[in-house]
This record gives sequence, structure tokens and C-alpha cells, in this order.
Amino acid sequence: MADSNGGGSNAAVVAIFVIFVIIVIAALFMFGGQFFGGSGSTTKKVDVNVKAPAVEPAKAVPSKSP
Repeated sequence: MADSNGGGSNAAVVAIFVIFVIIVIAALFMFGGQFFGGSGSTTKKVDVNVKAPAVEPAKAVPSKSP
């Protein structure tokens, strides 16, 4: 018959291995750009000093009274 006393330690080893694999996969998703040829950063620089074109002041329109 099979010995049922050693099953708990085997399950603990499998659980630790699964947790380790999940951590490795999460790290690859977070830092994947560095490992797979990306720039290492998923953020893009945006120029926030954008200037709108100057608006000319409205010219006074003479009123046409009857």
C-alpha cells in the first residue's frame, strides 16, 4: 500500500513552486520592455509647454443705427 504520511510536504513544495512561477510571470509583465527589446519604459514624454496661437483683440464694429 502507498504511504500517505508524506503527502503534505510534497504539496508544500508544489505550492511554493507555483508561487515562484507566478512571481516570475508578474515580473516579466512589469519589466517586459527591458527584456524583449523595448525602451524599458512604457511612459511617453509629452511636451506640456504647448503655446496657443495669439488671438487678436476684436475690432470695434461701428453700430448701424437707423
